[in-house]
Amino acid sequence: MTTEIYLDGNATTAVLPAAIAAAADAMGQRYGNPSSSHGTGLKAKVLLDQTRACAVRLLGVGDGRLMFNSGATEGIQTAVLSALVALRERRERGEAIGSLLVYGATEHKAVPESLAHWNRLLGLNLTLQKLPVDQDGAHDLALLRQWAPQAALVCTMAANNETGIITDLAAIEVLLAETGSAAYWLVDCVQALGKLDLDLASTRIDYAPFSGHKLYAPKGIGMLYVRAGAPFTPLIMGGGQEGGQRSGTENMAGIAALGAVLSALERGDTFRSHHQLASFRARLADSLRAALPGVVFNHPFDKSLPTTLNFSVPGLSSRELMDVFDAAQVRVSSGSACSAAKAAPSYVLDAMQAPLWRSAGAIRMSFGPLADEATIEGACRRIERCGAALRASCLIPSERTAVPHDGLLQLGVEGACSWMVLDAASRSCIVIDPLPDMTARIESYVRCQNYQVQAIVSTSPGIDRSMLISALGRHVDSHAATDAYGWPASGDAIELGNQTLLSVADGAARHYLLGNAVDAALPPQAVRFAFSARPAVEALRALTCAQTLLCPTRDEHNQFCVGMAAPAASAMQAALQLDRAAFEAFLQAHPDTELIDVREPYEFAATTTPGTAGRGARSVPLSRLAEHASGWLQGDQTPLVFFCRSGNRSLKAAQLLQRLGHAQAYSLSGGLALAPLAHAA
Repeated sequence: MTTEIYLDGNATTAVLPAAIAAAADAMGQRYGNPSSSHGTGLKAKVLLDQTRACAVRLLGVGDGRLMFNSGATEGIQTAVLSALVALRERRERGEAIGSLLVYGATEHKAVPESLAHWNRLLGLNLTLQKLPVDQDGAHDLALLRQWAPQAALVCTMAANNETGIITDLAAIEVLLAETGSAAYWLVDCVQALGKLDLDLASTRIDYAPFSGHKLYAPKGIGMLYVRAGAPFTPLIMGGGQEGGQRSGTENMAGIAALGAVLSALERGDTFRSHHQLASFRARLADSLRAALPGVVFNHPFDKSLPTTLNFSVPGLSSRELMDVFDAAQVRVSSGSACSAAKAAPSYVLDAMQAPLWRSAGAIRMSFGPLADEATIEGACRRIERCGAALRASCLIPSERTAVPHDGLLQLGVEGACSWMVLDAASRSCIVIDPLPDMTARIESYVRCQNYQVQAIVSTSPGIDRSMLISALGRHVDSHAATDAYGWPASGDAIELGNQTLLSVADGAARHYLLGNAVDAALPPQAVRFAFSARPAVEALRALTCAQTLLCPTRDEHNQFCVGMAAPAASAMQAALQLDRAAFEAFLQAHPDTELIDVREPYEFAATTTPGTAGRGARSVPLSRLAEHASGWLQGDQTPLVFFCRSGNRSLKAAQLLQRLGHAQAYSLSGGLALAPLAHAA
């Protein structure tokens, strides 16, 4: 079975085998409560003390505090609470404390959210001040110098989780000293552990949180350093564990696992050197440059951790890049893992003044210091595969002309739709309702397949087509006479291979009918598709047939198309989702079932997952679903099982077919993520 290549180490890492063994030993052999005074408890306490001692040495804790907790978010909360409680007490004593809570513009969201939360709850009403960064992600030290005398708390990070950019902590320390600032200083050290040398007690850093799962320990275990003399207020009170600093019975399995990682780090015999990691990053970067023309790296490598690459590709969204990498089983993320499910641009890259296409299309590729030669070599091969898949799908430039496609293609953005009617034999196409945001995509598609655009028409009058016409260049006759809808003045019909497109006036709107002409006419029974800017079923009923599909220019609810005839009541069931067991049973009962992969063509081409279903699948991306739905509704309805990566897109496909009257359309629950299938090459 093809294995995944995990390149999302800044989000989390696998657990070190030695850490798993240590956790199992703690749960199975040294399961005592370290607060108990009997022998079983003392064994656990020795383990606790050994792990803490190792961490103290590694981090240069000196006389400071080092407590175990659940991770960085708890550590940040505790540090912010401690600083703000001390500030309130000082102000109540009449001391000047400053009015600003300063945090870097690229900080993890846990920092400003914690500042706002405790500032409000404690009634301090201090001003949260976001410290800008430059295009390289470096803090504006001149502005910090101005703010430092009024700062009550300064929050920065050792290295950024999205870009890996390393903060110049020494320069900030000098600045705080030179300005005489009395501000407390919180430094998020989550990405620094195992990647940067740390000697905390030799600095004026007051608080430094850490998280074990960023360096091969389990989730749910972390540490917080507090400088000797820095104020401290427990976030969690109770039984007085951790010397009264953090109550609650210690997570001994997590502590044991973290101890194994820290011991390996201290020995220096497990993790790669900085030089090795930098060479790995350079090889990945070279592969990305070769596979993805125009790729832009969003951070300077010489100022970043050697384990992080953040990049964008012109013309490609982060979703498209994520999907093609995931199809090749290369696990990456868009921005930070905490916000990867959202469509918003990266706030880190926005703060670095990156253009919108870069911040909205950014991908983070990161690996841990345990990465090896085989992983990097395999990743480079799969990056090449992803590039080839994107070129074949006309999403990135290619020196070769792609194999032309036939049929109907839907291009959508934010609920609006463009349609392209394609004819491979004549290398020609028609564009219906071009969207400005789709100009680059349509141009790329036309140029890549060397189509000639017969017409660019709209369902509403006065749509500006000049930008698309200019972009298409020689692929369209820019001097052809047209009416206000873009319809050619030369005739009543446009012939495209064996297909005919007719224009139908309807007041200020225009409808278009597409089908196979019969005796130079397009009778209702020959109309396969109708295009309209509004629901126009009644207006078009006399010109179409029950099998005609209405293709809208607005599709906010992902319906793709609408049937001219209402489906039979028996077909109006909710789309049935098949889990893995039900899917295998269904195939046994219905051997003629057709498996339909609704991922986009570049995902299908990049897929490396071997089959477990004993059969191949047909590629029908959602963008081509209307074309194929028309065929599936004719004659005997073969059972269809749709699948995708997660099950979301396949469910939409199954729902569409059922709405159109296909009674045997199903979706594979969980998709390839839970039940990998064979695919046809």
